[in-house]
Amino acid sequence: MTGFGEAASHTEGVHYAVEVRSLNNKYFKASIRLPDDLQTLEPEIESALRQRLTRGSIVCTVRCSDTSEAAALVINHKALGRYIEQLEGATGLASGKTSIDVTQLLQLPGVLQPHDDVDDRLEKSRACLAPLVKEACDHLVSMRQREGRMLMEDLLSHHDMIAERLEEVGALAPRVVDEYQKRLRARIDKVLEEVGRRIEPSDLIREVAIFAERSDIAEEVTRLSAHLDQFKSLITDEDDARPIGRTLDFLAQEMLREANTIASKSSDASISRAIVEVKGSIDRIKEQVQNIE
Repeated sequence: MTGFGEAASHTEGVHYAVEVRSLNNKYFKASIRLPDDLQTLEPEIESALRQRLTRGSIVCTVRCSDTSEAAALVINHKALGRYIEQLEGATGLASGKTSIDVTQLLQLPGVLQPHDDVDDRLEKSRACLAPLVKEACDHLVSMRQREGRMLMEDLLSHHDMIAERLEEVGALAPRVVDEYQKRLRARIDKVLEEVGRRIEPSDLIREVAIFAERSDIAEEVTRLSAHLDQFKSLITDEDDARPIGRTLDFLAQEMLREANTIASKSSDASISRAIVEVKGSIDRIKEQVQNIE
């Protein structure tokens, strides 16, 4: 979600510049900085940003520099004349000991006033800024897409590693029950040999069946594989322009839950090592998807 875009134009002596910056955020949060005379345009600019960006902390800065003669404020001559009349009646001025500073006169309340065509100037600014905000967002999105391609390569590498480990786990799972049965029979035979008794085959089968049911991870492996397939489909589908960051975050949480269940069910060292690597890659995925819109 990190990106930067800018755009500028010069119209009738007025220079407009728009910058849009984006940082990672789970939600959309916009901060818009406008000149005082353009503050009323803030809702419109935020709406334009929301149409293009769905996640991220967005900072939009608008600068306006008017070099035309229209930039000058209008002097209110009546107010200025009234100030001068009052000052001329003061003792210091009447005696000639004090002079009037014109610069300070202009800073008095009501002396300098904006033009009467405020609405017209606002409409011109609105017409100029709308395409500039769009252009700046285009540049920001383009930068995001370049970053997204690098993220996709990293995510695909983790996907492939998890898929390989799951294939190993799937191959090892049937062996676990067989080895448990052999170990159990060996232990029981040794104990019973000492007391001169033997175990019924049905009892051994029942015990092995209980263990097999308790340690069966086929369902979890299948679900995790399905989540992986959906994950890859989302990050490689270039025709779908919808935001996928939150969906990927949810999938990563589900994948981690399935991996934890597999780890808790399995007592095989090889499977445990494979799942540790799987969980490490899922944690990395969880971190990376926070950067995806």
